Amino acid sequence: MGPTERAGRKEWIALGVLALPLLLVSMDVSVLYFAVPYISADLGVSATEQLWIFDIYGFVLAGLLITMGSLGDRIGRRRLLIFGAVAFGLASVAAAYAQSPEQLIAARAVLGIGGATLMPSTLALIRNMFHDAEQRAKAIAFWSAVMMGGISLGPVLGGFLLEHFWWGSVFLINTPAMLLLLVLAPMLLPEFKAPTGGRFDLLGSLLSLAAVLPVIWGIKELAANGASALPVVAIVAGLMFGVMFVQRQRTAAYPMIELGMFRNMAFSGSLVANTVGTLALVGNAVFMTQYLQLVHGLSPFKAALWSLAPSVVVGGAAPLATSLARRIDRAYVIGGAFVLAASGFGVLTQVRPDSSLAVVLTGAALLAAGLVMVMSLVTEAIVGSVAPERAGSASAVMETCSEFGGALGIAVLGSIGTAAYRSDLPSDVAAPVREGLPAATAAAAHLPAQVAETVLATARHAFTHSMNVVAVVGCVLLLVTAVVATTTLRGTAPSPEPVPVSGEEDDPALQPVA
Repeated sequence: MGPTERAGRKEWIALGVLALPLLLVSMDVSVLYFAVPYISADLGVSATEQLWIFDIYGFVLAGLLITMGSLGDRIGRRRLLIFGAVAFGLASVAAAYAQSPEQLIAARAVLGIGGATLMPSTLALIRNMFHDAEQRAKAIAFWSAVMMGGISLGPVLGGFLLEHFWWGSVFLINTPAMLLLLVLAPMLLPEFKAPTGGRFDLLGSLLSLAAVLPVIWGIKELAANGASALPVVAIVAGLMFGVMFVQRQRTAAYPMIELGMFRNMAFSGSLVANTVGTLALVGNAVFMTQYLQLVHGLSPFKAALWSLAPSVVVGGAAPLATSLARRIDRAYVIGGAFVLAASGFGVLTQVRPDSSLAVVLTGAALLAAGLVMVMSLVTEAIVGSVAPERAGSASAVMETCSEFGGALGIAVLGSIGTAAYRSDLPSDVAAPVREGLPAATAAAAHLPAQVAETVLATARHAFTHSMNVVAVVGCVLLLVTAVVATTTLRGTAPSPEPVPVSGEEDDPALQPVA
């Protein structure tokens, strides 16, 4: 398909095929929420092993995104997608039938490898299949909706499967979809790769791993356990490797990332907006989950079902953003979407322990709708502002920034919430209660009924206060970002199809491979 042609029926059907891996990879982030108690009882998982079962997937995924995005640009995105489907499917079977914590951790690591190949490949293929800007915007709006839907659907599907099957079913559900992808991808998806990709930069890949992994691990450790020397050292070491990685990209004959992309404000400004949006979304989700379960007393499954209610509003947010961006400068739409999301935080500042679910879900719906609008538009800007042969590495950079945003959301908003929670407690409260609402709930279970009721009421009030404080901070952050995004992104619509350099006009490698 030439650069000026519009996509036809085959490309739109292929987009549906790409939704399969995207849905499953995004679901795998959250599908374990309910399964851990069952896994712990069956495999005898220690507290440390439980953390690794949760975190290893995200660590490996984040660390390998840049590597896999660059690799896909070189060997072909469809080929990498198929490799990722095989790895993801086999690792899912291995995880489902793991006989020890070590086996499950190893399987989750391979799932992370598979996920790192699948995510940038799906977005890069969309860039290559949809050259028309209007069609590409619609395709990316669909991509964003599927990704957000997968994250929301994960806990619900996990809860349903655990009520009817054993814990391995939350992993095994991936395999049929991956088999279907292996059948349909060669028939419906075109192959694309960069015409001048050159040799794969192994040293750059190692440096990217050494930069990303310590920083994300350090941020999460600080969020989970407070300030200590080792996480700080890890973050500093990661940043030093990051500087070395950038220097390598400047001097390498075939860099993994074209640093010139960052001089394009549509690209770099959109990356910042995407990172802030992810920070707010993930940071709020941590508090929302605890509020529904530990303040309102809903079961995990019911809490997950209620959390899907805002999806009715969120489902139309991405298409609405795309439609508005066709009529007015997308910078104003992005700024307005941040204001809409900030209004959601504004509603959440008014939540109390006895507030109705309608208040909480309204705030969550406004926040999610605004941020989905932002992410849809900035994703289209990021992918549309680079040449098609760089789409894989650009997608990988965006998704790596999303991982950083999620980690920062937990660390920054989580730390603010913890400080606000403790400041609202009486000075003579017992130590376990000061650790947080989950610890307070566990401690109250061993106390006499009247004492337990007092402890829980105090802890729930303090937690809701902390949630209000986080909402205020989030509201201010999003309003500031709205102003900055509107100012810096004004007039920076994604560039049209780049003009090929001399000698590449007729290069067959620039064309899709059948």
